[in-house]
Amino acid sequence: MNMAVMWSGLYVLLWILIPTPATERNSRPNIVIIMADDMGWGDVGANWPQTVDTPAIDQLAREGLRLTDFHTGASVCTPSRAALLTGRLGLRTGLVENFGPESLGGIPTNETTVAEILLSAGYRTAMFGKWHLGTKPGHHPLDKGFQSYLGVPYSVDMGCADPPGANLPYCPACPHENSVDLYEPIPPGCIMEPAVPLYSNHSVAHQPVKLSDLSMMYADFANNFIRSKSSEPYFLYAALSHMHVPLAHAHKYDNITGRGEYADTLRELDGLVESILSVVRETNNNTLIWFTTDNGPWQVKCELAGSVGPFTGKWQASPDGGGGGSVAKTTIWEGGHRVPSIIYWPGHTKSGTVSSALTSTLDILPTMTALAEGNLPTDRYFDGEDMTSIITGTSQNIRQVLFHPNNGIFVAGEIGAVRLGSYKVVYSTGGIPDCSGHSGPARNHTDVPLVFKLDTDPSEAVPLDRNSSEYVTTVELARIALIDLHQSIRSDNRSTVNYTSSEEGRVCCDKDSPICRCPWD
Repeated sequence: MNMAVMWSGLYVLLWILIPTPATERNSRPNIVIIMADDMGWGDVGANWPQTVDTPAIDQLAREGLRLTDFHTGASVCTPSRAALLTGRLGLRTGLVENFGPESLGGIPTNETTVAEILLSAGYRTAMFGKWHLGTKPGHHPLDKGFQSYLGVPYSVDMGCADPPGANLPYCPACPHENSVDLYEPIPPGCIMEPAVPLYSNHSVAHQPVKLSDLSMMYADFANNFIRSKSSEPYFLYAALSHMHVPLAHAHKYDNITGRGEYADTLRELDGLVESILSVVRETNNNTLIWFTTDNGPWQVKCELAGSVGPFTGKWQASPDGGGGGSVAKTTIWEGGHRVPSIIYWPGHTKSGTVSSALTSTLDILPTMTALAEGNLPTDRYFDGEDMTSIITGTSQNIRQVLFHPNNGIFVAGEIGAVRLGSYKVVYSTGGIPDCSGHSGPARNHTDVPLVFKLDTDPSEAVPLDRNSSEYVTTVELARIALIDLHQSIRSDNRSTVNYTSSEEGRVCCDKDSPICRCPWD
């Protein structure tokens, strides 16, 4: 017998009989998406040296890939979270406004989430944190691809908490009895009923939620899920309530920075990221961690809001420009939708790399689908792009055009700005209050839009001269891009959303009580 043939056959037999290590059998990565809430681009030290309270997140950046031109799919909670999970703009999904504590609707049942795709691809899935995409049957996390869930159904200011946490205006704690008859006046903007609940899967585990315990409970949930003995890869979606007001943290973070409640809470957020990173490192090297946030800071909250970094929206803030008002959350200014983004994947991302590629949370679904070897639905259009080549460093760019929807006082979901390479064409400004309560006039610039060149003017201070050829060309290209987008939307499989609300929509563990007190079991 030919010896080469014999050895070849023996090698094949050994390959069949000897178990292959799990990491070789399955090269698909575990995936952890961490999304903070109302956290600014400048709240990460790796982005903005003035920030010193994110050592764990900064370590992710030193050992991974930092994206400096990364944007959310919207600049407010529900539409932003929907864009991340579906890879589609709100003009397609219908998810263009926030749901409240009495909302009857939620994410459309015919919209497919990244969790559903990964579950179908053989991943085990879990979520902790803020959902904000509906609570009724069909809209709950467990109905949209997640096998387990611990968290709050919407923003932590959409009801009372006990203790209440730091907020502007100050909102009192839930009363000690199941009643809304308080001895102190309730400031405008404070929602006192029902109490904010904490879900454990489909059940209300605790109401009102104890905000200071959330980080510890989330860390335990992540630890137990990641350490679960299973041959399947996993997907964990960690949707933090930090840094949304009311701000609250465990006692060990009380005055830990000496610089106020925001810095102390930011330090706890970083500690939670550190705990997730620690357990990931202990259990599996083939894990991708992606850190980002849902939108920029909520400036009307003053010292309880974060940093936009260099994206200060100077035209809007100038008396000679927009006349003042917010340039962050709910706006189309860079501070509203340009957010931190760091990808850590040992062996795949080169340590300490920085990319200025134009990218978005819309890209998370197609990218994770590709890495998980899953299948995208073929009956709809996706606004996101597969970012694998950016992550692995084999490409420097994936797009030239990105759309920023309105989420403030203008028509929700309509495009308020178009990004074209380094240029940004702005169609709507103003109308959103800043820390002083001043909003500046709401202005529609559709006929004569503003154009900023962000590579030389990141603060959006001076628009291009309307008589320049550079301006004329950019505005025309944006017009064509919008025509193409709307043609695509007209031919797409679009969804409609039920935004009606009533008391029947309330999450309440005790239907006879307006506050809904239920102790932790």
